[in-house]
Amino acid sequence: MDWMAGYSMEYLSAHWVFKPFRIFLTIKQTSFYIVHLGGLTYDLFVGYLLFFDKTRPLGFVLSFMFHGMNSFMFSIGMFPFAMMATLFVFCYADSPRKLLRKLPTKARFLLPKLDPPQPSNHCIYDNHESETFKDTNTEDDKYNKAAGQKPKKARPRHIILTIVVLIYAVIQMFLPYSHFLTKGFNNWTNGLYGYSWDMMVHSWNTQHIKITYVDGETGDMGFLNPGVWTTSKRWASHGDMLKQYSSCIAQHLIDYNISDPQLYFDVWYSMNQRFQQRIWDPKVDIVKADWSPFKSVPFLLPLLVELSPWRTKLDEIEHSLDRDTDVVFVADFPGLFLENFVSEDLQNTSVQVLQGQIVVNIESNNTNTTLSEGEKMQLPAGEYHTIHTVSDNPSCYMYLYVNTTEIEFAKKVVEYKNRTSASLESEIGGEETMSASTDPELEAKIKHRLAQMEEAEKRHNKTTLENIHDSLSKKYQQIHRSLFRTGEALRNLIFGPQPMRAGVTLG
Repeated sequence: MDWMAGYSMEYLSAHWVFKPFRIFLTIKQTSFYIVHLGGLTYDLFVGYLLFFDKTRPLGFVLSFMFHGMNSFMFSIGMFPFAMMATLFVFCYADSPRKLLRKLPTKARFLLPKLDPPQPSNHCIYDNHESETFKDTNTEDDKYNKAAGQKPKKARPRHIILTIVVLIYAVIQMFLPYSHFLTKGFNNWTNGLYGYSWDMMVHSWNTQHIKITYVDGETGDMGFLNPGVWTTSKRWASHGDMLKQYSSCIAQHLIDYNISDPQLYFDVWYSMNQRFQQRIWDPKVDIVKADWSPFKSVPFLLPLLVELSPWRTKLDEIEHSLDRDTDVVFVADFPGLFLENFVSEDLQNTSVQVLQGQIVVNIESNNTNTTLSEGEKMQLPAGEYHTIHTVSDNPSCYMYLYVNTTEIEFAKKVVEYKNRTSASLESEIGGEETMSASTDPELEAKIKHRLAQMEEAEKRHNKTTLENIHDSLSKKYQQIHRSLFRTGEALRNLIFGPQPMRAGVTLG
């Protein structure tokens, strides 16, 4: 239902491929009507469009558009082009021959023969088909006669192949409904089913990942960088991968003289614009936790689907704030707490309760403040605080913060830009004056920000044709690089490793 409501891929509509639709639709309307409803309608009906003769041309046009847009939006290799190539399986069997006959004669020697299909002893023919091939005198026909004429009854190999194909088809039809076996679902946690391609039915926003380790013998505690032994974050949303990663970390910690290591994962996710919430129980030692592919993940916390209707209200709140104020919406389970640190850059930070009841503990003075629905309090910058959920139901609250450091920096960027423009217009020693009145390090940061803003403006103002040209150029470079690397690899396999030539850079 998230897809039907337009929550799964909301930010996809900002991509340049949807620029023609944004001429008459807003980004939000493009997301709902084109990305979500349009994508759903295409998936539901494109098979029927391709199946019937009269609608097949429309099906081809829509399919080429769909796969072409995917190739520009996502880095999924040859998949879109493979899908375009396989569209022709919906045409008649003799369609390729009809197409090839229209090509110049000189080009046909590179292509398959245009002879009509010949009989084969691998197929089963009825009496009518046998009469059709009666007068043929091809090499294949001679082979068939030598093999005992064209078979009219199923032989053992035909029966075996039919059984194999039927078993394969049944397995493929069963797999989408196999969640009760793999204990996974293509939403909150995927289980073993997560290795399938879910066609982007959800989008994630990761707010916080904390790994705590404890020495089982001494009780010493510490924190780990989540990416210290991996560059991927996929493990954070898959129970089986989390279990494997915890075992990997535990083995490494032993090498660092951590005895009987215990690992606790505190991972906060927002799925399809819901509240930020925990996905794993932070009180469970994942190293010793039980896990089986045929059991529900015991350390998984449920998705708070009862809070899904809040998304409309959260969107209203977010759009009611001024441009300098940011917000993070949080939901937590009864009995759990969130430890957080407010950066010194966020001088104006507050927490407000939307539902339930919380207790806010300020670490510096160890004071506790109880907040109920609608109440809020200011949080000190540069200090730790802990928010405990004390209500019987999950608590919902939001952080409102203003990055005062960023605001001051943005003002300086505008001032610097105005001074630069004024200096260029007056042509009166602008560069020397600015350098003398501006800190060199700050000036370098300002120039870097201005360059980023200029690059972003260029990307925004590009036409669709310019974007297509740039994307095709990148794909050409990728193909060229792949061919070059393949050639180098084959050469090294045949002649052995070759020394690098001076001035040659491998992609």
